[in-house]
Amino acid sequence: MGIGIATFVDPSAAGWEGAEVRVEASGRVTATTGSHSHGQGHETTFAQILSHRLGIPFEQIRIRQGDTAVGPPGQGTFAARSTVLGGTALVQAADTVIAKARRLAAGLLEANPDDVQLEAGRFRVAGEAGRAVTWSEVAAAAYGRGKLPPGETLGLEATGFYQAPEDTYAFGAALAVVRIDPETGHVRVERLVAADDCGTIVNPLLVEGQVWGGTAQGLGEALLEQVVYAPDGALLTGSLMHYALPRATDMPPLTVVEQCTPSPLNPLGVKGVGEAGTIIGTAPIMNAVADALAPLGILNLDMPYTAERVWTAIQQAREAAAAPP
Repeated sequence: MGIGIATFVDPSAAGWEGAEVRVEASGRVTATTGSHSHGQGHETTFAQILSHRLGIPFEQIRIRQGDTAVGPPGQGTFAARSTVLGGTALVQAADTVIAKARRLAAGLLEANPDDVQLEAGRFRVAGEAGRAVTWSEVAAAAYGRGKLPPGETLGLEATGFYQAPEDTYAFGAALAVVRIDPETGHVRVERLVAADDCGTIVNPLLVEGQVWGGTAQGLGEALLEQVVYAPDGALLTGSLMHYALPRATDMPPLTVVEQCTPSPLNPLGVKGVGEAGTIIGTAPIMNAVADALAPLGILNLDMPYTAERVWTAIQQAREAAAAPP
């Protein structure tokens, strides 16, 4: 048996990102982002961010991703950066839209824009709860169905670009318990426990899914996956018939506790989370295997810890121990 512990920091927010937010004449929202999802659920996260910022129901927000024909320039999705950069770009664009909407609402309410506040999806005059207009009324005015204040143009949309002043750093710690059968070399991960801090969590279910998926990917790297070539250079693991990927039955019991230390570097307080699981699924398992094999005098063993590789190392250690001095 072996126990392994690992701590980590995970930088994110490299580069920049662009986004556009448009409130349609109906009061619904169309947002375009260069951060394109490939399974992480950006369309849900971004809609939640805008719903909270604008006070418009989640169901009335449409997210368009990666469409360079209609959206602003962007850099895409990589390095656990999408919510930090893409989400903040959306917030910046939304804030510009809100600022214009307050001016339009002030015209409709015959009030000073400084006295107009956005509360629960309605623009109210401070101190006068009865004087208010909805997003739909403001949007209708923005698209020519009402008198625009002097100097205002038609439409209700804005583009935002965000580049972080420096990287954000998610961090965490993980512990693994493994058991190794010395007669077969099979490594069984009995339990994984981790604490992860990715700042403000927009959607707990999506964060959990990314951590679990990343952990499975890391476990595959630690125990199963390898590129194997024949002596003549032919690739032997060129298909999923021969390349070992982790399956559901390979996953150990996993406990993840999410902490929250908001980042001071962006208005959402978020950090990257997409890669934390890959560390949870590798480093503590590597350390646990090393801990289990250390009493046999095995001080170094390269990944992946396949049964054959571990069994061979154990046999060699036994033979070395049994050899006469």
